[in-house]
Amino acid sequence: MMNIVIGSGPAGRLGSLELGKLGKDVTLIEKNHIAGTCLNEGCMVVCALTDITKYIDLTNRFNEHGFIKSQLDISYDKIVEKIVETQEKLRHLNQLENESYGNKIIYGEASIDGETVKVNGESFEYDNLLIATGARPFIPDIKGSEYGLTNKDILKLDDVPEKLNIIGGGIIACEIANIYSTLGSEVNIIARSRILKEISETSKKYVLENIMGDINVFENTNVAEAFKDKVITDNGDELEGVPFFATGRVPNSEIAEGTVELDSDRSIKVNEMMKTNVENIYAAGDVTGGYQLTPVARREGITAARNIAGYSNKVSYHCIPQTLSLNTEVSFVENEKSECSEEDKQIIGIPGIAGPHSFWNILNGDTGYTEVEFDKKNNKINRINSISPSSVSDVAYQAYLMRMDYDLDNFDEFLEIHPSTDSNYKIIKTMWL
Repeated sequence: MMNIVIGSGPAGRLGSLELGKLGKDVTLIEKNHIAGTCLNEGCMVVCALTDITKYIDLTNRFNEHGFIKSQLDISYDKIVEKIVETQEKLRHLNQLENESYGNKIIYGEASIDGETVKVNGESFEYDNLLIATGARPFIPDIKGSEYGLTNKDILKLDDVPEKLNIIGGGIIACEIANIYSTLGSEVNIIARSRILKEISETSKKYVLENIMGDINVFENTNVAEAFKDKVITDNGDELEGVPFFATGRVPNSEIAEGTVELDSDRSIKVNEMMKTNVENIYAAGDVTGGYQLTPVARREGITAARNIAGYSNKVSYHCIPQTLSLNTEVSFVENEKSECSEEDKQIIGIPGIAGPHSFWNILNGDTGYTEVEFDKKNNKINRINSISPSSVSDVAYQAYLMRMDYDLDNFDEFLEIHPSTDSNYKIIKTMWL
């Protein structure tokens, strides 16, 4: 049976790998570069740049303490050059990995015509089709929006902009703001409502005061017009700086239009098995809307592949851990299925302690902050916000326990590697248990 996968981002790449592992005949079609937005334009680019800004932040701290004297000379074009070099190596490895399972990879722009996929002038009939074409940056209908940059342009910049206006208030907006502020830009964030709605107000306050303190934030503000070197807000203020749009993403679903059913937001409509309304067509990843996260896309791609191969599988969107990649990570998870009443909620928050990579922050009093919301009646955790260098691993572990519906007594069996975990364990194991 011929199985065709269109798109090689996290969903398509992992889906095709899973099909190959299960012994299925697979053709993977990719329009541009293997590994999709994540490696080539998205989170891995952000993470690479944030590695640089963490180093700058740490060096500045050591200089302030006086035991290291150094002066950094940052070369943005060299950073970009080395990111591109690393991307090329990873693309090569990703291709070899996929081909090692017997999968065929074709580069070109695909189109769907009934039971046939066309690419590079050839037609391929399929028994099953997985559409994993991802998403692209959403550009709002603003006069002058053509002047705006997006995450697709980060590696095209010749140098760090002197001034930057980031339009948007979500995770990507704040990550980009942190990167360029640390690299030397004067940065404004302009959000039409509040920024960082994903985390608690207390955690947000800590982020703005202790991590993003050099960034100007304009909430409940719209951009009326954009220019090459400034924007004008809806109240008439002129803010100098290159416009940068971080205003969400749009599914690349045009390929499926007229073939499968789309939702109102133009994403491909699927069920929990990643099936569309057409029996032998599946979709996974950002093109289906929902969580725009690499781990979720991977899980969806694998789920679709297993169902294609005849192994019934479903995706559960429950207790999904997320992180905001700044010079200190901000990680969070919420049990959206919790039925805890207001009177049974208990919120405990404490400053971070000297966990990994936090020792030298004690001198400045900014070791982080952790906030946990408990369900007193059912002895469960409802929500965690953790700001610390170890929060990514901490919260991923906590999210698993929450997803498995363990109660708080189970946390007492966890044994840390010292120094490894930050203050959420202190809260759970000492202040609560």
